[in-house]
Amino acid sequence: MAMPIRVKTVWFKKDGERSAEEIATAVATTTWRVADKAVDNLGRENYDIITPARGFKLIAEFLAFLVHYCDRMAYATLTPERRIAVLQAVANRLGEVMEQNVREVVGKNDPRNYKQEFIDFLNRRFADYAEFEFSDEEKASFPALRFLGLQIRDEMGDNDKTWIMDQIMDISACPR
Repeated sequence: MAMPIRVKTVWFKKDGERSAEEIATAVATTTWRVADKAVDNLGRENYDIITPARGFKLIAEFLAFLVHYCDRMAYATLTPERRIAVLQAVANRLGEVMEQNVREVVGKNDPRNYKQEFIDFLNRRFADYAEFEFSDEEKASFPALRFLGLQIRDEMGDNDKTWIMDQIMDISACPR
């Protein structure tokens, strides 16, 4: 059973427009928590996450889907310039969070630039998700959810590949 996640939805500062960085911090924090919880829920349902590397890959897949979903909603409400600024700030902040989390596992001496690798990954996935339609109610389409499920399935071990699609599409894909 999926565990609920609490999301803060009230800004302390009531006046004025939020900066792209303020919005990005809120979006990045929320999407990271949702993606992390989705991976945790997979583990609770006895899917083999096994290694931190697999866990981070799964988090990245969920994040790519969620950030694209947020961008679809922003498209309808923000000017193109503001939308781009917010999206870049979200990608940058999530890249920082990914880097920090991976470094806690692999150590600080690893020369890889995990932040840039994550941002490059987001850009690739944005191109993939751009091909899918979302409904007028901002819901992810069946093909978009199926694509997410296929990406998650590709990361899973052979024992989990059979049922993971159902899990992702029916339970884990929250923004439907």
